[in-house]
Amino acid sequence: MSAMTISELARGGGVGVETVRFYQRKGLLPDPRPGQIGGAKGRRHYGAEELARLRFIRSAQRAGFTLDEIEELLALDRSNDRARAREMAKARLSELDARIADLEAARKSLARLARECASGKAGPCPIIEAFEG
Repeated sequence: MSAMTISELARGGGVGVETVRFYQRKGLLPDPRPGQIGGAKGRRHYGAEELARLRFIRSAQRAGFTLDEIEELLALDRSNDRARAREMAKARLSELDARIADLEAARKSLARLARECASGKAGPCPIIEAFEG
């Protein structure tokens, strides 16, 4: 893979350029100086390693990890501390399970309200009434 500009890196990672810059300010992505990866004329260029890291960050965020946790995961990868990484993953799984349970309860409640609303009974809409109260 040839060197990429910041916009190419962003596009490859499915984010905007400002997101890449934000990750650089947070220390999650390196900020290469011209010439380090084939850069020229003041442009910063990125390689496959930065793209892989950007994709990791995005995947970890989709799994619900915070940027601070992602920073820790990256450090754990360098130190090969799998036990701590596993502990973090288990904690994240527990949080996701709780959120899924909440979402399933909300779905069930909303489905019930939609059925009540469709019943055609006179009076206020049960959906609106539920959210007002």
